[in-house]
Amino acid sequence: MGKERRIVKGRISRIGSYAISSSMSMRDHRQRPCITCTTFNILAPIYKRLNLNNNQNSRESDYRVYWFTRNQRILDSLLRERSSIICLQEFWLGNDELVKMYEKRLGDAGYIIFQLARTNNRGDGLLTAVRKDHFRVINYRDLLFNDFGDRVAQLLHVELASQFSQCRNNETRQEILIVNTHLLFPHDSSLCIVRLHQVYKILQHVESYQKECNLNSMPIILCGDWNGSKRGHVYKFLRSQGFVSSYDTAHQYADADAHKWVSHLNHRGNICGVDFIWLLNPNGYRELLKTSWSEAAFGMFRYLLRKASLTEEDAFAFLKDDKAGDCITYSGFCEALRQLNLTGHCHGLSVEETKDLWDQADIDGNGFLDYKEFQTRMVPRFSRTYNIKHPIAASSGFGIRHQLTKKTK
Repeated sequence: MGKERRIVKGRISRIGSYAISSSMSMRDHRQRPCITCTTFNILAPIYKRLNLNNNQNSRESDYRVYWFTRNQRILDSLLRERSSIICLQEFWLGNDELVKMYEKRLGDAGYIIFQLARTNNRGDGLLTAVRKDHFRVINYRDLLFNDFGDRVAQLLHVELASQFSQCRNNETRQEILIVNTHLLFPHDSSLCIVRLHQVYKILQHVESYQKECNLNSMPIILCGDWNGSKRGHVYKFLRSQGFVSSYDTAHQYADADAHKWVSHLNHRGNICGVDFIWLLNPNGYRELLKTSWSEAAFGMFRYLLRKASLTEEDAFAFLKDDKAGDCITYSGFCEALRQLNLTGHCHGLSVEETKDLWDQADIDGNGFLDYKEFQTRMVPRFSRTYNIKHPIAASSGFGIRHQLTKKTK
């Protein structure tokens, strides 16, 4: 929210054969038309601040000439691109004139348009548009997260027009699932688990839709403002599910190249790369969704232990909740999750999710975690460069106060 963006595009059929057809040759790629996709957070006027007459609280939504002119320019840019798929976030659904402007210009340009407002009348939402000459729309679904932040997502099931199909005959056509979303901004550490939940809900919804409609595996395109970088847990979670960033593929970037591209300057003044077009090869390896989710949750747990600067031994003591004995109890595990801000609030891990993580960590099923089980599932990659001291006490953030001291040789 509150940011200027550039358009991020992915030319799917030129990026790699995994997105549309695993059997197309390079010659086929050059000869066949491209399917293109644009994702763009267009910054809703209700969030865009204007510094007018030394009033920094002025909003663009109060000045028609500003928001009308800016959105006309946005539409000019989108129509110059003529992408097959357009996914917009922070679309100002609370203003009928702006909505009709987009409907008119995109509709006249040959697009089918789908809109979805955020819950609780937040004023903005999502718009997904696809070109009629590129796709036949089979189905459309709304996804309401009904959580902190009132975020939503759109699911569109389309069939490629015959000129884009991998098949030489008309008996089998290529179908694609398209998702557009805008995840919560991580204002504090407690919201990181919310963002993981939001992505998990999207993938669960996609999986349920495919089962409900008895669909075979098909390419999936996830578009939107993910409000998180390649260093984050959401990125790692999606990668574990087989998704690949089209931007990374086009530029031959690895997962570690988080610093090599940016999409915008956010409202905190930080340079970020958070706008993604994710592609899933239906023939590629994917972990089971629940397994992947559990590993992502453990990954966040390990990250927070590492951020709190605990040694391996101290982390084990922290999880024991200072109780005697050589094992971690379920109550100690729950208390650690609470202090790490993963539970104890309305958008944290549920009781069922917490119990499921415990059951996975308790490998032998005896109701306790010994040191070996702790090392298997919960040990972060502790630094060998520092000696670490940590009085465990209540403090802001994670309920753990920490201090780093440089190691002397």
